Amino acid sequence: MSATADHVKALVRSHGSGDHQAFYSVALQVAAKAARQGHHRFATDLKSLVDEGKAESRQGTVTALAQPRGELADLVVARYADDQLHDLIAPRDLIAALRHVIAEQRQRHSLMDRGFNPVHRLLLEGPPGTGKTMTAAVLAHELDLALLTIRLDALLSKYLGETASKLRTIFEAVDSQRAVYLFDEFDALGGDRAGNDVGEARRILNSFLLFIENLGPESIVIAATNHRSILDRALFRRFDLVLTYALPTVDESLAVLKGRLGTLGQRVGWKTVAKHTDGLSHAELVKVAETAAKRTLLAGDERVATATLVEALKVRRGTAGG
Repeated sequence: MSATADHVKALVRSHGSGDHQAFYSVALQVAAKAARQGHHRFATDLKSLVDEGKAESRQGTVTALAQPRGELADLVVARYADDQLHDLIAPRDLIAALRHVIAEQRQRHSLMDRGFNPVHRLLLEGPPGTGKTMTAAVLAHELDLALLTIRLDALLSKYLGETASKLRTIFEAVDSQRAVYLFDEFDALGGDRAGNDVGEARRILNSFLLFIENLGPESIVIAATNHRSILDRALFRRFDLVLTYALPTVDESLAVLKGRLGTLGQRVGWKTVAKHTDGLSHAELVKVAETAAKRTLLAGDERVATATLVEALKVRRGTAGG
């Protein structure tokens, strides 16, 4: 028999809880075991069924999230992300940390059965455009989850007394609907209480600290900030993992440019280009590649010239203050 008793129990449990990702993960484990036992046809058919199921459930998720209901509709922007882990250009240790998060989430029931919670509260800090928001999208995609981005403009009401109530609405959704929840530009909410003269603002932060400390492990909550230094110190110990982002190295910068240009960059002299990438973020480099590509295509060419790319880099560096 290809499926063990533990596999069968895990399948029933994940199906009963509506956890499609866990269900498919266990099914793939069964397929892998079948393949090792020589049941290759069964393994292939089961993998195909999983792929088909994932595609259908993904489409269903998009449809279901198109119109968030109630008060939550005003507080979040919901989408299904297409960003994959191999698309994220980052240092090896950061990529390795994200792989661990994904692995723990995929096997979270096994961990929870033994008294351990998977990583589910992440703080991402670093300069703008260095991949923090994309990381949230990658985790959502790799785990087949919806990405719900919190609208801080709607959350931070001009009537400060309403904000704590809205926070409660968000965290009730976190507990009831498994997804990746992103608090982008989190410093607007998590500023240092010691330097805050508004008593209500301190109470809002205290409410967030309480909510996230008591958060269950089913959903993933991500806070992203460009200004670590102004965050309240009490925040850091509430997160399971703090990841630091930085401007890309030369090699990472070239990887970003090459990835966005694709075949359009086949004739670029990358050694020359490398001299002009310093100080630009991942997001700015993507814009540079797009600018050079569009100019090239509109000129009737099929390959970006080195000079065109260098010029786009110089213009962008000037705009960025470089």
